[in-house]
Parts: sequence; C-alpha cells; structure tokens
Amino acid sequence: MAAPRTRILKCNPESITFSTGSDNPVYSDLETEKAITSAVERLTAGQVVAFPTETVYGLGALALDASAATKIFTTKGRPSDNPLIVHISSLSMLSCLLPSSYIPSPTYTTLMRTFWPGPLTLLFPVEPSRVPSIITAGHPTVAVRMPAHSVARALIAAAGAPLAAPSANASGKPSPTRAAHVLRDLGSSGHLPLLLDGGPCAVGLESTVIDGLGADGALRVLRPGGVTVEALVAALSDPGPGPGPNLQCGASLPPPPVPPRVLVHRRDFALERHEEDAPTTPGMKYRHYAPGVPVTLLYTSPAPPDDNGAARRVAADAFFREEAGCGSSGHVGLMAQDGSPLLVRARSEGARWLTFSLGESAEPARAAQRLFEGLLSLEEQGVEQIYVEEVAEEREGLAFMNRVKKAAGRSLQIVDI
Repeated sequence: MAAPRTRILKCNPESITFSTGSDNPVYSDLETEKAITSAVERLTAGQVVAFPTETVYGLGALALDASAATKIFTTKGRPSDNPLIVHISSLSMLSCLLPSSYIPSPTYTTLMRTFWPGPLTLLFPVEPSRVPSIITAGHPTVAVRMPAHSVARALIAAAGAPLAAPSANASGKPSPTRAAHVLRDLGSSGHLPLLLDGGPCAVGLESTVIDGLGADGALRVLRPGGVTVEALVAALSDPGPGPGPNLQCGASLPPPPVPPRVLVHRRDFALERHEEDAPTTPGMKYRHYAPGVPVTLLYTSPAPPDDNGAARRVAADAFFREEAGCGSSGHVGLMAQDGSPLLVRARSEGARWLTFSLGESAEPARAAQRLFEGLLSLEEQGVEQIYVEEVAEEREGLAFMNRVKKAAGRSLQIVDI
C-alpha cells in the first residue's frame, strides 16, 4: 500500500498581521486563514505539521503532549536524547513552561525585548510537571523561542499552545529553507500529513541558542545562528527597549553593574565531557546538515585553519587536477562567495564544475541564507561531491562555518590560490 501523501497548503505571510499588544492573528486572505485552521486541527489531533519560520521550516507538534511530540522523533528518525526547541507566540505561553517562582534575569529581559520575536532561543529552567521529558531529554532546562515568521506565530497562537519544532528534515540532513525541500525529504515518509508553504525562509539558518543560567552571569552561545554575537553584545551594552515589540516581561531582577560576557562554544569555552554527551540543546552532539554526497570544507585564507592540523594542504593546481578529478566524469559542486579565485577558476574549468554563489564577501548574512539551499540544490543536480569555501567567522559567518564544519567529512587548505 502506498504511503499517504502530504497535503500542501499555500499561505501568504503578508496577509497575517498582529495588533499591538495582541497575540491574535488578523487575516486578509481567506485561504491562508483556512490553511492555518486545517493545520491546527491536525495538531490538536496529535499529528505533526510542517510550517515555515524565518530560520528554516519546522516540524511541529504540541509540546505539552508527549504522545504527539514522540511523532516528531519517528518522522525525522531523530535520536531521543536530542532535545527539542519549544516555540511560543506570547510571554504568557512562556510562563506555562517555567516554574512559578522563576524570575528572568535583566539580561534575559533585555534579550527578549530586543530579539523576540526572532531567531533567538533561550534556555530556561523547566516546570517538569507540565513539559514532558521527551522535549528536554530529561534535562532541568527547556529551550524556548518566539518565531518572527507570521505563519509560525499565527499557527502557534491559533493552536493556543506551544509547539515543539525541530527542522523539518530527516535527522542529520541539511535543514529545509523551502517547502519543496521538506516535501523531498519527508513527503514520502507517510508520517507528514500537512505542509504549510509560506515561501522561502529569510534567515536560512537555525536560531542562535543561549544559556544564560550560569552562576557567573555570562551568556554562553551553545549554537550560533540568526542573531549574531555582535548583535548580542550591542544589545547588552545598551539595554533599552530594543527594536522588537513592547514585550511585557514581568518582574525582573536589578540589572548587573556591567554587561555580561558573551562566550561562544568551542571558541571561548568548552563543555564538560558529560555535557557534550548529553547536550541541553539541539545541533551539538550528532553530525548534522550533511547532504547525501560528501562535503569538503576548503580553507583559502593565508592563516592556518584552527582545526588542530586536520586540513591537508594542497596547491590550487593540484586541487583542480587531482583532488576534484577523482578519476570520474561526474559533476563536482563548489559553493563560494562572489569574487573568490576558486569560484572564478572553477567556472573556467568546463562543464564538470557546477557552482553556487554565496553572495558578496561583505554580506555574510547572504552566505548563511544560501548555505542549505546550495547544498540541497547541488545534490539535486547530481554532483558527486560538494566543496564549500570558508567565509570569515564574523557576524553571520560564525553560524555559517559552524554548520559547514558539522556537514563536512573532511577539510583541505588550498595554497597558492
């Protein structure tokens, strides 16, 4: 018997608005409203639904329903010790996830006012009597964010309950940034009844995940993402209302005398071995973001890469003659920023090379937005392997490199380019 087909419903994100201070969506397009209503019916029946966010497409289920949340893991083939991020549409929805005695720090209050709704996830102490352990993988904390995408916010608000939602792809694969990516990966599984198509994702990489619960008050970036470290530092240096909505964050503790430090995992701090083995947030333990063909990270800057000598040095001529040749007549993919000497040369090497632009080097957000799109596009075109040139690890480039390092099976340092 053929597996049930996934139903696809179009949504117009621009047709959804929210009144100031209200969590209730207002629709100007009847078909979008009907699509959201259909998705809510699926969710309340304990099923999973794929939907767009500003980061990547998510695979959602009711977060407070353990049986429904279990279907996320079976649909994705996701390990059960990999916790889920809970998505909310209001701060009142946040309070139902946390202990009644919890008061957010002034740092968290600033971050919520500045970056929510948006691509920022915060770790909070969890109320275990309400949040199933399958969501937190048994940890005393829960990862929460408020998405900015109007379809996601409307769906959560209409459901009237928080949604657990990892990326809507098979576990370990590149995250989907278009509905077509979701359909290609999960559409034939028989486990995805409904997909809301809200167009391409604006950010293109997952959210930044922050742990600010340590006794030292520092913010630890467990996973870089859509909110840059530079933006975090700037917001905390001037903890005003911020550009986000006027969120009423309730009671808060007195502000610290100096802004907290912002530390990045594996750059500024390391986790203990038991923390690495049992992470509190997604995207840290297992290999992620890898397409079905080998990925190689190419370092091209003069400085040696910070990879403990793992990258083999190879001259550019040898790379194009031997490394990328592999004795096969199949296609090879290269992803690089515009103006890259590697990109220019690959385009002069003939039809064997299929290239994918990551945008201008001055726009790392563009590279981040196009990373998963490029990996999936080149794989679909039938390349035998994909090479990705490094970008500077600043602003969105930090998240870009985090994902490529996890996707790549090896790395090379190209010299004399």
